[in-house]
Amino acid sequence: MIRLGHIDYSNCIPVHARLLAPAAPADVQVVRGVPTELNLALAESRIDAAPCSSIEYARHAGQYRLLPFTIASRGPVQSILLECDRPPQALGPAAVALPTASATASVLLRILLEHRWRVTPRYLDFEQTADDPFERGCAAALWIGDVALRRRPAAGHRLLDLGEEWWSWTGLPFAFALWQVRRDLPAASLRRLATLLEESRAWFLEQPERLARHYAPIYQLPPHRLLRYWDSLIYDLTDDVRAGLLHFLKLAAELGEAPPVQEVELAVPATR
Repeated sequence: MIRLGHIDYSNCIPVHARLLAPAAPADVQVVRGVPTELNLALAESRIDAAPCSSIEYARHAGQYRLLPFTIASRGPVQSILLECDRPPQALGPAAVALPTASATASVLLRILLEHRWRVTPRYLDFEQTADDPFERGCAAALWIGDVALRRRPAAGHRLLDLGEEWWSWTGLPFAFALWQVRRDLPAASLRRLATLLEESRAWFLEQPERLARHYAPIYQLPPHRLLRYWDSLIYDLTDDVRAGLLHFLKLAAELGEAPPVQEVELAVPATR
């Protein structure tokens, strides 16, 4: 049995759709969770693979390899948003709330604030499905996933798309999640998982409109909104996505968020 983590957000559907269907393969156990929960489960060997936060690869480079899938963007990502009551350059003395569900997005925000906008605010944690950080006096809050897709800013607030901010600053794509697999997964299971993911991705691409209609009520988004979101994302770990990833990991290392990484290691070769 292969234990596969599944981010319980809509952006994971274009790769995992077949594995979530009623007639899914019997040799895969899907374990659902938010990014930080899957990060911990993979680190503790409670699952074998998952689309984990990209920062986790640097934090566990000796333990993990990558499958050739990602959740990335070239420009706006739509689901990683900083809501703030002032320009980001003015957040220096203020409190900025980071969601407990996030790992990579929180590090990306630190990079943008401290490297690009040259400010160092106070960071606070919050639960984005239950808390309102602005009631606690925060000047900004980071929203991720489907919560971000549905977010409407408070009066007088602005929303900054971190994928767009990264792209305009670096000219590189940004990889928010990577399909990471433990090195101790047997070779036969690794090959089987890679095949299942390829088949699932192809299955999704045959029927995105039907799947958008199916998942729209689950994620509380109109089908056309889901389709537009899925179409905007990159799911193949292309050369330019890898370049953006390595640049992100370099900057993250400079902030002490993870050890430096010189290259990424694929567990199986990319087919596209």
